Amino acid sequence: MKLQNNPLNIPGSQPLLGTENPKMPFTFIGDEAFSLSPKIMRPYSGKDLSDKKRIFNYRLSHARRYVESAFGILSNKWKIFHKPINANLDLCILLVKTCCVLHNFVRSRDGFNIQETMSVEGFIEIEQDTSEPTPRATNQSINARNNLADYFVTDIGSVPWQTNYM
Repeated sequence: MKLQNNPLNIPGSQPLLGTENPKMPFTFIGDEAFSLSPKIMRPYSGKDLSDKKRIFNYRLSHARRYVESAFGILSNKWKIFHKPINANLDLCILLVKTCCVLHNFVRSRDGFNIQETMSVEGFIEIEQDTSEPTPRATNQSINARNNLADYFVTDIGSVPWQTNYM
């Protein structure tokens, strides 16, 4: 898989805020459709999860929704994101950056219209069946997810709202 070869120059592992160990990898946020891997973090599967695992799943889902919302706003404004872009990586990065700059320019000039940006057609939340097995995750991936789940229930890593919707 190309992502494992690090073509995006993702930084190396770093300790989480307020800790010295363990060093955690930077990862992409995935949902149940993705396999857990050193570069992709996905939720825990199953229904009878511990509070720690449910908090982890909630925090991961919360972060994923922010990313989806940001991309939804961007693609709603710029039609180029409505289909796959057939271009090299450098041009794709330049396109995204350019659209972000233009978006910010338009916002500073015209103001922020919540209705225009918050209703994104085509984005629906689909409940997925997590009972199906996925390709086997590595011990490194499992340990990274468990370490992050542990961190989310510490005084340093928890946030006040994380138990509100469990």
